[in-house]
Amino acid sequence: MASPRLETYCCPNRDAATQLVLTFQPEVFCGVCIGSASVSLLLSILQLLPKQGQSPRKMPKASSSTILLLISVCDILGGLGIIFRSTVWIGFPDFIANISVVNGTDVWPSAFCVGSAMWIQLLYSAGFWWLFCYAVDSYLVVRRSAGLSTIVLYHMMTWGLAILLCVEGIAMLYYPSVASCENGLQHAIPHYITTYAPLLLVLVANPILFRRTVTGVASLLKGRQGIYTENERRLGTEIQIRFFKIMLVFIICWSSNIINESLLFYLEMQPDINGNPLKNVRNAALITWIIMGVLNPMQGFLFTLAFYGWTGWKMNLKWQKREIPWESMSTSAVADNGYPSAVGSSVNYQSNIHDSKKTTAASSQQTDEALSMLSEGNTASDDRLSRNSPIYQGW
Repeated sequence: MASPRLETYCCPNRDAATQLVLTFQPEVFCGVCIGSASVSLLLSILQLLPKQGQSPRKMPKASSSTILLLISVCDILGGLGIIFRSTVWIGFPDFIANISVVNGTDVWPSAFCVGSAMWIQLLYSAGFWWLFCYAVDSYLVVRRSAGLSTIVLYHMMTWGLAILLCVEGIAMLYYPSVASCENGLQHAIPHYITTYAPLLLVLVANPILFRRTVTGVASLLKGRQGIYTENERRLGTEIQIRFFKIMLVFIICWSSNIINESLLFYLEMQPDINGNPLKNVRNAALITWIIMGVLNPMQGFLFTLAFYGWTGWKMNLKWQKREIPWESMSTSAVADNGYPSAVGSSVNYQSNIHDSKKTTAASSQQTDEALSMLSEGNTASDDRLSRNSPIYQGW
């Protein structure tokens, strides 16, 4: 699981609330993390592998589909970090015990603690930023302002902000040294803010961007052929449901973190967290802590379900270069509409008709590409798009 408490635990003089959750049945908790992360890792990879009988995509891949893949990659790498950290925690208890030694001579336990915690935080934080970029890109797609070139800007923003916030939070927490951290809230609060800032950004900004995108999709569908048929209405609903699934998975997987952190901060403000009046608060904090160990690593697999649906068990590992259907149709349409050279006004007349048809087809193709980017992974939606496209109809 991903929590700023993992970095805080690396401090020998850690606070009582962090000590409470990280020393509560550590073997059971790490076992839960390993099990959840392993299941999510295997199923996520299974989801992303090509499947037998899978129809080729009808539209070219764009930045939106690349972002979805990068989100899954971040979740997979973050899950590997959880598995590695939890395995060492269970398998080498004496090594982990040295983390709590004040002024110890062995630096490797602290290095492992800090390094593994930073790896997990960095990858999941990058996943949050990529999810925000996906919402931005979806909105720009319907506004005809996005393209393949924007993925470079998304890379710069995502990795730059993720690394900057992670390093800044860690530096503030461990300043001037690991042995001196957690001596005051001025060390801990900036670290918690840099950890939860991208998570809260997704919770607040993504629903707004998704809502505006859905509104733009409706206008795009109406303007594609001048009518709003049942197919267009169904496609708009499917895109809306897809955005809803993405936010539902995100809220399910990370709401327990916000609840747990709120409870732990409340306990930190108390003079004695072991008092009997705080028993229910402590129990709630421990329960949400275990829930975090289950849900945080499962985000990777649940996101692949939200992105692509269940892709099946039968894998196709044979590499096969497939022609993009829309490209061949476009070439065929232009070739079929080519006219032999002629004299007089007939040449200009036929040329004007040909240019008009090409312009109409290009405009419709651009609209279909935008809609396909938003419905990436939905075979039924792609099929309806290709059947309704003027290129498919041989304009």
